[in-house]
Amino acid sequence: MCSRGWDSCLALELLLLPLSLLVTSIQGHLVHMTVVSGSNVTLNISESLPENYKQLTWFYTFDQKIVEWDSRKSKYFESKFKGRVRLDPQSGALYISKVQKEDNSTYIMRVLKKTGNEQEWKIKLQVLDPVPKPVIKIEKIEDMDDNCYLKLSCVIPGESVNYTWYGDKRPLPKELQNSVLETTLMPHNYSRCYTCQVSNSVSSKNGTVCLSPPCTLARSFGVEWIASWLVVTVPTILGLLLT
Repeated sequence: MCSRGWDSCLALELLLLPLSLLVTSIQGHLVHMTVVSGSNVTLNISESLPENYKQLTWFYTFDQKIVEWDSRKSKYFESKFKGRVRLDPQSGALYISKVQKEDNSTYIMRVLKKTGNEQEWKIKLQVLDPVPKPVIKIEKIEDMDDNCYLKLSCVIPGESVNYTWYGDKRPLPKELQNSVLETTLMPHNYSRCYTCQVSNSVSSKNGTVCLSPPCTLARSFGVEWIASWLVVTVPTILGLLLT
C-alpha cells in the first residue's frame, strides 16, 4: 500500500506499466524444428504478419542479423548464411539451403509494426546427421545345456541414438532395449535372427545377425552364394581356356 496517497500510487503504477508490457511482448512464440543435415529448411510462423509492418529482421542469435527487410528491399548481412538464405517479405519465411549441425540455434524473427511496437517469434532449429548403419559385435555366444547365452553389442561410435532390438522382426521386451543385448535363449523363445535398429528424430538404420540352432552363428547368405558361384564358375572358365 502507498503511504503518500492515491496520486503517488497512480504515478507508480503508470511508471511500471510500460515495463510489464515490454516483458509480455518480448516473450513471443517458440517453435521447435528438427531436420536432417543437408536438407533445405523453411523457417516460418503459423500466423499472418502484422499489416503494413515497417521492418522485419531475422536473427541467428540475439545480436547477429541474417537479413533485414526495410523500405521495400532486403539487406543480407555478412554471415555464414550469406548465399544460402532467401527472405519472403510477404510471409516472413526464411529459406535456408543445405543446413548443417553448426546451424543449430534459436532463430528470431522480429517485426516492427507501424505503431512502433515490436513483436517477435522464435524457432529453435535442431539439425541432426543421419544415423550410420550399426555394426553388431558378438561379445559372447555359449551353448549351455540346450540353452544359448547370447551377448551382442550394437556399435554406433559418438552418436546419441535410440536402440531397439528385434527377434525375428518382433520387438524384444522393453528391459532388453539397450546398446547391449544380453539374454539366454531357450527353445520356447529362440529367434533365428536378431536386428538392432538405431534411430534419431530424422532417420534409422538396421543391422542383423542370424543364428543356427542350438547356438552357432549362421553364415551370410551372400557369402554362401559367392562361394557357390566360384565353385561353378572357376572350373568352367579354366575349361574354356584349355580348349
